[in-house]
Amino acid sequence: MPQVTYFKPAGVPARLLEGVALGIEELEAIRLKDQEGLQQEECAQRMRISRPTFHRVLESARQKIADALINGKAVRIKGGNFAPASQRFRCRRDGHEWRVPFEAVVSGLPLACPRCDSPSVLPVRPAGPALRGRGWGQGRGGGRWQGGRP
Repeated sequence: MPQVTYFKPAGVPARLLEGVALGIEELEAIRLKDQEGLQQEECAQRMRISRPTFHRVLESARQKIADALINGKAVRIKGGNFAPASQRFRCRRDGHEWRVPFEAVVSGLPLACPRCDSPSVLPVRPAGPALRGRGWGQGRGGGRWQGGRP
């Protein structure tokens, strides 16, 4: 989950901006393909969608980002249909943090710190000003919205 969910051109009040809404699944497609540099087949497998569906999600995301950059629009990241690929955990004993694949978390496998084997672990939630008092949005995400910051 992103810690920052709103981006806008500098020097323009948010209330005066048009914007585009980027769904979490679109952000994940950008992350996998453009940041991690994976092939589309690998990206699609990680997102558990078909390669043609991944291609459509990626193209939609890139089109929205291009529209925002070229036309001076804000970008808001919101909602979507997704499940997290992994969950971060922290050991209460030694403070070590690591990621556990989402499948292992939901299957109820026993968790222990991989460094010290302590069973005293806690999930780590994203933190930051973008999350205070705000939800992640509703519905499928994507699309466009008019006006300033939600």
